Amino acid sequence: MSSKGFVGAFIALLVGVVIVNSLYVVTELERAVLLEFGEVVESDIKPGLHLKKPFINNVTKFDSRVLTLDAPPERFLTLEKKAVIVDSFAKFRVSDAELFYTSTSGDETRAENLLRQRINNGLRNEISKRSLHEVVSGERDQLMNVLTERVDEVARLELGVEIVDVRVKKIDLPPEVSQSVYARMNTERDIEAREHRAQGQELAAGVRADAGRQREIVLAQAYAEAEGIRGDGDAQAASIYADAFNKDKEFYKFYRSMTAYKRTFSNRGDILLIQPNSDFFKYLNKSTQ
Repeated sequence: MSSKGFVGAFIALLVGVVIVNSLYVVTELERAVLLEFGEVVESDIKPGLHLKKPFINNVTKFDSRVLTLDAPPERFLTLEKKAVIVDSFAKFRVSDAELFYTSTSGDETRAENLLRQRINNGLRNEISKRSLHEVVSGERDQLMNVLTERVDEVARLELGVEIVDVRVKKIDLPPEVSQSVYARMNTERDIEAREHRAQGQELAAGVRADAGRQREIVLAQAYAEAEGIRGDGDAQAASIYADAFNKDKEFYKFYRSMTAYKRTFSNRGDILLIQPNSDFFKYLNKSTQ
């Protein structure tokens, strides 16, 4: 190759390098800042193809999507000075590219560490204002909403980061107090169960007493009604007997005697001591004549 050809190739290569270093692309998933000797000269660059000064300007890009910060469990104290272990996570994204770069040097790991500190401080402040019951169940949603708003305000001003959401995955008691708390919960539930049983037994005794009282009332009414019916029947029977006796007294006496004979002599093993000429044998004596 001649010297002219070599020079031409070198110039073409140099021009290509200059062109490559003069162009950069920002996608829709990125935020970028343009630096000149480490100083931000243009921020919040829109997506697309852009020009820069070769070898003078540098471009730093950040992920503009919603990112997840999964913080390790931390120990906090409630209003009653009871320790709880809180496992939380946060959703965030870069809102101010220039502030994010100047506060974190564009290092996402450093940004997560700074954000984790602020979230922990917010959790510590909010949990210290609430009781254990409020933290665990009563006001958890309210606590998360307040924490998200306050951490978002701080993160926007200090880190250029928008906090989308902060949530608690799990709240546990420390191992040294969990057994005593569980024992106390079991005792409370046992006392509550005994109270319910006592109330149930009291109600059952009342129901049994009322049922017994109603039973006695029903039996008394039935007995009174039965006696009334029996009395009416006896009266009607006596009236019928009286009418029959008055119509044919001799036949009635004979019928009564036959009935008495039947009942008396129904069992052959019975022994009857009575005078043969007694009135009891009046109709039998007549039959032998």
